[in-house]
Amino acid sequence: MRTIDDLQVAGHRVLVRSDLNVPLDRSGDTPRITDDGRVLASVPTIRTLAERGARVVVCSHLGRPKGEYDEKYSLAPVAARLAEALGRPVAFTGDGTADIAGSAAAEVVAGLGDGEVALLDNLRFNPGETSKDAATRAAFADELAALAEFYVGDAFGAVHRAHASVADVPKRLPHAAGGLVLAELSVLRGLTGGDAGRPYLVVLGGSKVSDKLDVIRALLPKVDALLIGGGMCFTFLAAQGHGVGASLLETEMIDTCKNLLAEGGERIVLPRDVVIADRFAADAATEVVPVTGIRDGWLGLDIGPESTELFAGRLSGAQTIFWNGPMGVFELAPFAAGTKGVAEAIAARDGFTVVGGGDSAAAVRTLGIPEASFSHISTGGGASLEFLEGKSLPGLAALEV
Repeated sequence: MRTIDDLQVAGHRVLVRSDLNVPLDRSGDTPRITDDGRVLASVPTIRTLAERGARVVVCSHLGRPKGEYDEKYSLAPVAARLAEALGRPVAFTGDGTADIAGSAAAEVVAGLGDGEVALLDNLRFNPGETSKDAATRAAFADELAALAEFYVGDAFGAVHRAHASVADVPKRLPHAAGGLVLAELSVLRGLTGGDAGRPYLVVLGGSKVSDKLDVIRALLPKVDALLIGGGMCFTFLAAQGHGVGASLLETEMIDTCKNLLAEGGERIVLPRDVVIADRFAADAATEVVPVTGIRDGWLGLDIGPESTELFAGRLSGAQTIFWNGPMGVFELAPFAAGTKGVAEAIAARDGFTVVGGGDSAAAVRTLGIPEASFSHISTGGGASLEFLEGKSLPGLAALEV
């Protein structure tokens, strides 16, 4: 896989596929970025190219617009934050239409000087970005490729998508992987290559077992312990014969969980107690109960203090830790303690600690845990999981050619 050091970019236009898919708070007059982690992670590659004299054209998606212009998904507020982070102006090409790589964008790009940066508007405004029709995708890829002379793939969070800007544009231009993609690959290979430091523990949370089933199957033979919290733990508890009240439950996965528990034995660690509530709300009535005592009609929204202590104790001796998925609904204060306790236990380790992106990365920042406490915080939750599952990722395959 080529790197940006292999490209002679000075004086040339370089299309950089970044991942600037950040959460926005639109409750005020002006949209506000609530977590700029992906913007900051994209800066080093963009800055390096600009400092080497490239004319940098950044592109990204944001959210899930329906293949047409929608102001609430515009990257305009992201352009402003990217300019602040880079310490240099960023020309924004958005013209209020879905013509992302058309005449307006081409005019802005043509006016760039060496070391200058532009940002296209949301790629997903154009239906060709995500189309399942190869010809439609190819047509949009042609438009994007016409804006540049080189392509750099640096959107690790999107490399598992067979989208035009991720998998098709690299076929049309000399290309290389950006620094963020290379860093992510180095970390994830360290988790799958067989030489991870022991004990090697994985912590999984989040809503559904079905979302994590493939990664459980891939990692279970490789790890010393698999700690399971979050909404997904209730399907495992049901598989053990416990009642789970109104908690999130995938009944169709109960037999699968029984088989996993039989295969994993003592290596699969489940909560001993949980925080239950009479409704899903920050001001709900709550109670800590053992997993055998979940009330009918009540729902589990966090692991309990005994479980947090159990998980922290297991993590205290680990040399390698991969964590993906919160232990509870950390966005609501009464149900944040489990996620915070587990995150703090991982942060306290001196070993190789990886936060697997998505909600876990958001939790680290929301709960005020220093990011430097972890060896690596991934920018791509879904991409990280699919890589660990052993799947071929279209965006990486395109960069390897």
